[in-house]
Amino acid sequence: MSSETQDAAVKPARASLMNDPQVRGLFYQVLLVLVLVFLGWQIVSNTMANLERQNIASGFGFMENTAGFGIIQALVDYSETSSYGQALLVGFFNTLLVAVIGIFLATIIGFVVGIARLSNNWVISKIAYCYIELVRNIPLLLQIFFWYFAVLRAVPGKRDKWSFLFDTFHLNIAGLRGPKPVFEPGSGAIGYAVIAAIIGMVVLSRWARKRQEATGRQFPVFWSSLGLLIGLPMLAYLLTGMPMHFDLPIFNETGPVFSRGFELGTGFNVIPEFLALTLALAIYTASFIAEIVRAGIQAVSHGQTEAASALGIRPGHTLRLVVIPQAMRVIIPPLTSQYLNLTKNSSLAVAIAFPDLVSVGGTVLNQTGQAIEIIGIWMAVYLSLSLLTSSFMNWYNQRMALVER
Repeated sequence: MSSETQDAAVKPARASLMNDPQVRGLFYQVLLVLVLVFLGWQIVSNTMANLERQNIASGFGFMENTAGFGIIQALVDYSETSSYGQALLVGFFNTLLVAVIGIFLATIIGFVVGIARLSNNWVISKIAYCYIELVRNIPLLLQIFFWYFAVLRAVPGKRDKWSFLFDTFHLNIAGLRGPKPVFEPGSGAIGYAVIAAIIGMVVLSRWARKRQEATGRQFPVFWSSLGLLIGLPMLAYLLTGMPMHFDLPIFNETGPVFSRGFELGTGFNVIPEFLALTLALAIYTASFIAEIVRAGIQAVSHGQTEAASALGIRPGHTLRLVVIPQAMRVIIPPLTSQYLNLTKNSSLAVAIAFPDLVSVGGTVLNQTGQAIEIIGIWMAVYLSLSLLTSSFMNWYNQRMALVER
């Protein structure tokens, strides 16, 4: 065979190879990866060169240096002599606390308002409608400012207080004060009793569900679980000789003006920045959750409600046992997005100087100049929280999904 004949045979083979969708797709993917690697290498090399030019050391060695600044709320041991790493840990726990409490409150408010939105009572339905339309259309940052500056700054000053709940809790411009539990030796049994009560609640709930599926008879799970959660720790408290007491906040009403107010170290104090941020996040997110709940309930066929009524099931039980379990399959996916939004929106705490991760990290960044490391920590923490939340909600969604038989 001549060379011209061989070249003519190779050209169609090459053309057919490039026309193969799998080969062509693999070629472009490899090309894209190479371009991204090149761009990443350029960014990293330029960043390192700029840091070296400005005499800024890269790495996380600064985390062991002394922070030198105070934090108004710390869930772990912290002082001005603590390290930058400890300061960032304090900010992380504050962010986590706001996210957990905010999600809990937003879920309760959202479900109540969402169900109220569908109420046959005109007044209740319209109140829920006005709440949703008003709250979700006002920017979250403005709502944080409202709660912090317009509400919590309008309460009495440090020399005065508002008292409520049988003079147990007190509110003034310094925050919310109440009795602080003080644990003494032997109080660990109370903690074990709480854990045992939670395990008992889970076992009881599963047993009651299986019993209902088998016999159709209901069991008062809520009241029984509440009894376990209160009764077991109380029993452990009494049997161990009551190794716990409450430290009440002490308020000085007499003496010089400068000495009046709450004594330091008495009771617990929830700072107004935390109250404003948590309330704003919970109320704002609840307005979106309410609409999700309303849509989920309306997605359930009306025939389900009619069938329950035909069987003589009361409306409250119909909603709890028939409608809500089916609506949850529609509610959970968008509900997950709202939980993620609430966690990420907690970074707005910097606007009112609440020491969350972003606020504390900003202070560390200003003192050290380690912008890349601090921003990397922010991104890693929020990404981890989002992935953990998504994983848990996906697991719960799979449990609630319909099972083919």
